[in-house]
Amino acid sequence: MPRLFADTPLDTSKLPAFRAEHFPYSGPYPWLDRPDALEQIAARGLTEEQARQCRNWVECGYIILNRLIEEPVLDEVWQSYEHAIAAGRIKLPQEPAAADDPYPGRFLNPHKKAGAFCRILKHPGLLDWLRLLTGREPKALQTIASHKGSQQGVHSDSIHMTTYPIGYLTAAWIAFEDIYPDSGPLVYYPGSHRLPYVFSHDVGITEAAFRQEGYAPYHARYEPYIRETIERHGLEPHYFHAKKGDVLIWHANLLHGGSARRDMRLTRKAGVCHFFVKGAFVYHDLAASRSKQQYVGTCLLRDRVGKPLVGRD
Repeated sequence: MPRLFADTPLDTSKLPAFRAEHFPYSGPYPWLDRPDALEQIAARGLTEEQARQCRNWVECGYIILNRLIEEPVLDEVWQSYEHAIAAGRIKLPQEPAAADDPYPGRFLNPHKKAGAFCRILKHPGLLDWLRLLTGREPKALQTIASHKGSQQGVHSDSIHMTTYPIGYLTAAWIAFEDIYPDSGPLVYYPGSHRLPYVFSHDVGITEAAFRQEGYAPYHARYEPYIRETIERHGLEPHYFHAKKGDVLIWHANLLHGGSARRDMRLTRKAGVCHFFVKGAFVYHDLAASRSKQQYVGTCLLRDRVGKPLVGRD
């Protein structure tokens, strides 16, 4: 049984299934999700920038870090990704969004095939912000790389990657190039993180339905529910027109997706890294399955003379 830091002890091996309705709604909640978060920000002796970003996290559910990732790092990572594609280690799905769409689809966990991605996962500045936002040590869960906008329906990550205790998931969206409005930028809804979490049982998706029909019930039930929620609460979309190296980190429950690609000729080179924290249990609510940590002992980077830059997890 994993060692969890939840206030309510839980033997996960005794659960009937890894679904949200079977987990206690237990703390400790992330410190910035608690009622006294603003008072805590004022009392912690943070820098002016840290305090400003933490207040935005509380109020809006995300932070934007301009030019956080250095251009040489971004270039090295993307070149490594393209080299893995050319060498056949990564095979990209075509997934054309239109007849004139020239770009391939996304790839899950490129860090397993292109080791330079670990320079993002282990970036000291990124990890420092994740520690501040969650109050705990981050652990990488998943990576995604894309040449183009995903046009993915609006959602909260927590139906796909749920943590116990709740709320200990973060995602970092990294721009590998300047992102233009017509390329299908990331869309997100400030303040939506404060709405109740929505899980499979809330929209009537059963374990059997997902097992038999895959994501069809998700598209038929969950996505319309989220669209209705956005309309009911009058949530306004924001778009991440990022510059190369900019990073947007969002809350576990922030609603976001991929906006429409108005110009199929434009790329939108980007990476997404999902993190949980040490001592949290991660599961896939839709599939009722445990999420295996995808990143264990894969990121041993060395400098030019062979000295280790980072260690193994």
